[in-house]
Order: sequence, then structure tokens, then C-alpha cells
Amino acid sequence: MDMINDSTRDFRRISQSGTIVLLLLWHLVHFIRSVLYFIREMLRAIESYLITNGFVNTYDDLNLKRVKYLGIVVDSDEARNMSKVVELLEWLSAIGVKKVCLYDRDGVLKKSKKVLMERFGYAEISDENSKTAPLVRKKRMDFEFVSITDGKEAVAKAANLLFEKYYVNGDSEKPFFTETHLTEALKTLGAVEPDPDLILIYGPARCHLGFPAWRIRYTEIVHMGPLKYKKYGLILKAIHRFTKVKQNYGS
Repeated sequence: MDMINDSTRDFRRISQSGTIVLLLLWHLVHFIRSVLYFIREMLRAIESYLITNGFVNTYDDLNLKRVKYLGIVVDSDEARNMSKVVELLEWLSAIGVKKVCLYDRDGVLKKSKKVLMERFGYAEISDENSKTAPLVRKKRMDFEFVSITDGKEAVAKAANLLFEKYYVNGDSEKPFFTETHLTEALKTLGAVEPDPDLILIYGPARCHLGFPAWRIRYTEIVHMGPLKYKKYGLILKAIHRFTKVKQNYGS
């Protein structure tokens, strides 16, 4: 009996020691990861500072003709920080971006649609050569607001349209549905908007966070990190790099 008790006691000691070792390893890995992340953010901050203050002349001249439609994907939790969203849009407006698609999964940005459109949709501009000239409201940015429900509803309606066309009312052979059929159905429903040329993703995850997949077939996607750590210079860098990329489209 004593031998069994001694064996059980020894097993518990080994188990506890193993747990402590694993816990220490976990904390060590977590610490190393935190240090590397801190170093990366410091380097990004320095790079952004140099670009923003003109020390790097490479990004002074942006070919915005290639960025006719810019997509901004934001994590829904971060999208609730409206001051950060507004600051980001102010930067884009200053850069000269004219058309923006704002997306977050839960539709947080869509709820602020009226406020954002009033703030960035038009700007009051007067003639500098005439003090009595009336203010002119000039359009600054066009907006499209998208959430994951938009994609689900559009696909569901397109599927119903194809079902009615080929299976309910159609007498011809039932086709194997392809991307072309879906695109045609979406066009019929008026649910096809232009594909963004470039998408900037703000959030912890390196993915498009549910942005409608059929609208990013030829889209360049860049992960920009959390919204609270956004940097003006890195936006200039992302846009500049996109304008220099040669895109080949298959037949």
C-alpha cells in the first residue's frame, strides 16, 4: 500500500513539474512574440514618420488614376472607434482618394453612413481671389457601405433567380452553375458594384473578414494591422506599391 501511495505521489510531482515547465515555456514564447511585435511596430512607426515628413521622396507622386476604387475593411470591434475611422478617412481625402468602399462584418460603419457622408461627401470651397464669392459645395468622396449581410442576401437572391430560371420555368437542359451564371444573376438584380482596385485591411486577422468574394477576384489586398495603430505614411506606401505592380489578367 505504501508503495502505491509513493508511486502516486511521485507521479503528481512529475506532473506538476511538467506543468510548470510548459507554463514557463508558454510565457517565454509569449514574451518573445511581444518583443518582436514591439520591434516591428517601432520600425513601422519610424518608416511612416520618414515617409510622412518627406525624408523618403519615393512616395511623393502617387498615380491615383490606378486606384479608382479603394476598399477599406475594418474589424467590427475596431470600427466602433469612430474617431479613428474619421481620422483614416481624413487622411484618404487629403491623399486624393475619390471613391471608397467601407466594409465591416457587423455593419457598424453602415450605421454611421449619414454622419460620414455629411462630413466627407461635400466640401465648402470659396474663390480665393474674391472675398465676396459664395461658397461652392464640391464633392470630395463617394462612399459604398457593405456588411456581410449584403453578400449573403445578394447570393441568396441570385440563387433563387437561377433556380426559377433553369429549374422552375426552364425547359432546357439544367446547367452546371459556374461563376459566370452567378455574375449574370447578380447583374440582373443590380447587385454588382465595381471591384475595388486595392483593399486595405485594418484588424488583427490577416483575412478579408467576409468581404464579398466575387468582388475581389482581381483586387490587391494589403493587411495594415490594427486600426488604432494606423499610420499615414504606410497608407502612402501601400498605394504607391500597388500603382507600381504589373497585373496580368487571364483570358
